[in-house]
Amino acid sequence: MRVGILGIAGRMGQELVAQARAAGHDVIGGTLNPASARAYRNDIPALGLPHLAGQSDVVIDFTHADAVAEHARVLSTGRAAWVLGTTGIAPEQQLQVEAASHRIAVLQAAHFGLGINLLMTVARQLAAILPAETYDAEIVEMHHRQKVDAPSGSALLLGQAVAEGRGTTLAAVMESGRDGHCGARATGAIGFASLRGGQIVGEHSLSFTALGEQITLSHRAFDRNIFAAGAMRAAAWLVGRPPGLYGIDEMLDLRPARGHDRQ
Repeated sequence: MRVGILGIAGRMGQELVAQARAAGHDVIGGTLNPASARAYRNDIPALGLPHLAGQSDVVIDFTHADAVAEHARVLSTGRAAWVLGTTGIAPEQQLQVEAASHRIAVLQAAHFGLGINLLMTVARQLAAILPAETYDAEIVEMHHRQKVDAPSGSALLLGQAVAEGRGTTLAAVMESGRDGHCGARATGAIGFASLRGGQIVGEHSLSFTALGEQITLSHRAFDRNIFAAGAMRAAAWLVGRPPGLYGIDEMLDLRPARGHDRQ
């Protein structure tokens, strides 16, 4: 594949370069933010997004939510598929992603690791079995101190899986950032707590707690290369597919590939 990498000078960008080259793909170029442009030293050229959109088979994007709308606009005018791993995307930015998916193939995921995506499948199944009236669902996540969004995208996906299993929406039952005299826990709520510190790559824990027992599912990421490896796998799966908005669960055959019919 001919691969373009957005934010190529960052930690994730460099992991993606290594993974792409190890798999025998051609990294034709990448974009740089102004802060890293002067210090960038690499044999891979820094190119503009329009060039990457027109010349790549796939563009991989783990940059910043503030750039998503512009990336969607430019990429939708090109030929490249778009693997999007950026988290913290606002609803209006998500609309731009969905609009782009009517013209190009987009695979969007908050986490590209195999383990946590399987965890979401189990979470959905458990939530469908355990009554929300007696089993309180709580999600705790911890990441490195530089992370700017909370709860993490992966934590929200876990919450969405629980909500889906219970036949509701996360927006209807989410409780996040409890502080002070916040009152008793609402029945059926899905609670979130976010911790930040050091250079932790990512830790997520989901607990279902009743009066007499607790079931806990957890996942720890030790190295960012699991995200890069998963993104490259997603890129290979996505290239050649028709326009549509796909998810990592479809790539892993946990659900049929439905494109614009995704719920």
